[in-house]
Amino acid sequence: MSVREVIAQIEKDSIFYDESGGGVTFSGGEPLSQPEFLLELLKQCKKREYHTAVDTSGYGAAETIEAISGYTDLFLYDLKLPDDDKHIKYTGVSNKLILENLRLISRLGKKIFIRIPLIPGINDDEEDIRATAEVIRGIAGVEQVNVLPYHNIAADKYARLGKHCSLKDIKVPSDGYMEHIAKKFFDYGVKVKIGG
Repeated sequence: MSVREVIAQIEKDSIFYDESGGGVTFSGGEPLSQPEFLLELLKQCKKREYHTAVDTSGYGAAETIEAISGYTDLFLYDLKLPDDDKHIKYTGVSNKLILENLRLISRLGKKIFIRIPLIPGINDDEEDIRATAEVIRGIAGVEQVNVLPYHNIAADKYARLGKHCSLKDIKVPSDGYMEHIAKKFFDYGVKVKIGG
């Protein structure tokens, strides 16, 4: 789609933004992977005075973050694993750029909601929680932290596509377990919301 086509779709809901105080969230995939397109969409939204949010893993060029920051009201920022070796093992990429970009957004004075997808057996041990809390405590501008329980809704899609889902045997964490994790974050000085 062109920028004009996307904006035409967004404008259809402008009355809802006005009534609710809501706005437009760019997610994906990864919106930073289309930097010029994202920047132009954000500019067009701000011309219309829409609230803008970018939902990102943070894996993108610092120049892109700097360019879009003036047109982004809120960054919804995924923080999966603070340990670089584990991040590489489970995502295929280092988290160094991701953590650098998080600090950059903070230095730029932007509003940040950190979102932690909690995957049992992967990023829920004591050291992961302590290290994640340490990262969060070191970032100014974090207004909310959401711990998102793992869900397996993609398992069926993997099967339909004939692909192997390496996480298919992971169980969805119970409400009680999520409360336990939230308390651990609280014990390390970070108040979290479950879900979001």
